[in-house]
Order: sequence, then C-alpha cells, then structure tokens
Amino acid sequence: MALVNEHYLKLPGSYLFSDIAKKVNTFKITHPKQDIIRMGIGDVTRPLPKACIEAMHKAVEELANKNTFRGYGPEQGYDFLIEAIIKNDYASRGIHLSPTEVFVSDGAKSDTGNIGDILRHDNSVGVTDPIYPVYIDSNVMSGRAGTLEENGKWSNVVYIPCTSENDFIPQIPDKRIDVLYLCYPNNPTGTTLSKEELKKWVNYALANDTLILFDAAYEAYIQNPDIPHSIYEIKGAKKCAIEFRSFSKTAGFTGVRCGYTVVPKELTAATLAGDRIPLNRLWNRRQCTKFNGTSYITQRGAEAIYSPEGKAQVKETIDYYMENAKIMREGHEAKGMKV
Repeated sequence: MALVNEHYLKLPGSYLFSDIAKKVNTFKITHPKQDIIRMGIGDVTRPLPKACIEAMHKAVEELANKNTFRGYGPEQGYDFLIEAIIKNDYASRGIHLSPTEVFVSDGAKSDTGNIGDILRHDNSVGVTDPIYPVYIDSNVMSGRAGTLEENGKWSNVVYIPCTSENDFIPQIPDKRIDVLYLCYPNNPTGTTLSKEELKKWVNYALANDTLILFDAAYEAYIQNPDIPHSIYEIKGAKKCAIEFRSFSKTAGFTGVRCGYTVVPKELTAATLAGDRIPLNRLWNRRQCTKFNGTSYITQRGAEAIYSPEGKAQVKETIDYYMENAKIMREGHEAKGMKV
C-alpha cells in the first residue's frame, strides 16, 4: 500500500493565512454591514505599474506570432531579467554576482518553502519569533521541526524572540544552529537590521558553519540609506547565505507571481563524510527537475520594473503603502502601544 508522509499529520489543521481568510469571510457573512480593515496577510491593492502592463501586452503579442513565439524557457530564468536584476539590485550596491547565481522563480514563498529539498532532514533550525509561517511549516513537512508542544512551539526549532523588550531586534543565540532563517525588513514586525547588527549574524554563521536563509522580500520599503538591502553587502555573506527576493510587494506581483533566489557559487554545505558540496549546483539540479520556469510574459513584466518609468511607478506605489504604514503606526502609538 501507499504510505503517507506522516510529518504532514503533525501540522495544525490549515495554513495560518487560509484560516484567517475563513474567519474573515465568516464575519462578513454574519456582519454584512460592517466595514472591515484587513491588517493580516500582506496582499496588495494597487494595480500593476503601467510599464509592466505594457511590457506584458507586448510579450503576449510576441507569443501570438510564429516568428517570435517562445515555448519552454530556461528553468533558471531568461537572461534579460537576470541581467536587469544583477545590474539594478546588486551591481548598483557594489555586489558582484554572475548570472548563474540568480534563479528566477514564481515567488519567494515557493523558494523559501522549497529550499529544504537540498538540505538533510536532521539539520537544526532557528527562526526569529514571531515569524512568517512558511519557514516553520515547510520544515515540519520534511521532519526537521520535531513535535508540536503545548506552548505552540516545535520541539526541534530554536526560537529567537523579537519583542518590545528587545526593540524587536533578535539576539545572537548561545548555541550552534545549522540553518537560520532571517527576514529583513521583517515580516511581521517591520523592523530592519543595521549593517552592524547584520554583520553580527554573518560572523556568527561563518564561525559556526551555519547556513543563513535571508528573506529580503520587503527590501524596497527600506527608507534609511544606512540599512542594507542585501545580506551580500556584508563581507563574507556569500560564504554563508542564500537570499530570496520578491516582486510581489515591490511591484504588486502577488497575483502574477515572480521572484528570485541568489545562491552564490562559493556557498557550500557538508556531507556526513565531511565533503563540501556547492549549494548552487544542488539548487540548479532541483529547479531543473521540479520547476519549468517562470512564464515569459511574467518575466518581461518583471524586467520593466527596472526601466526608468517602472522605477518611478514602483516608487509611487511604495510611497502609498508607506503612508498607510505611517497612519497605522501613529494610530497605534496614540493608543499607547509600542510599534
């Protein structure tokens, strides 16, 4: 008979955001006259930038012509988008990447959930707390998290508190961790890490042979010029970190789906025998086997984000959301809350 992956049976009944959506819909039905202010899942409400729409329309027309039609694309992403990513997101900050270190995908959620495919089932895992639930749930599915305890935490996960008592800044753990998830700007607290703070984590990872999984999905919202947009702005980070990026919050691609992951060539992990294996090679093999690439139309839309018009339109959208954040922050502070 076929046997199930029993680790799935350890998970709570449903994914957090699905559960929230059901509760909201139930409330809407029972309170039809109530206006609801949604402050849960971070979906977007503004339309796609005009530059992206125009690029996607053009791409659709290309696919309607036998001379410009494209079928399967490269699993790693088209060169035109990878080159735009490297030029605008990394070279502009003094970071050198080769095209084979960037992997275009259908979003950071998929990649942060799937990255565990190339890691052993018995790695120890550390997360800041509170945390984006995908990091935890994907490790439960693979058997790394242990068992769910009465306090709602998993037995094999190291939780690093981010509370008002420590200004939501996590402290370096006093024990070694194999795989560490960091998300900055943070979801859900909204805090950032200065270069000095982020350097502490890179130094910890280098000293303890720890792999950092760095989720920078919200980097476009950084306002302070002294806050790093990429972990690779820190010396040595290419030897210990994988970085995930998203166009969902940057340019409203939550429904279109596009992001990318950077796996440096010099980043390695060990076998039980002690051999060092490049993770870039493993992630490329995983993507070639399990992923058929992000659509050409989507990647042309993402490329347009980096055009002068696209950059201006994205900034306008981000300014709108930042104004919303300002309103929420001032409202909470007026009620005496620390946010």
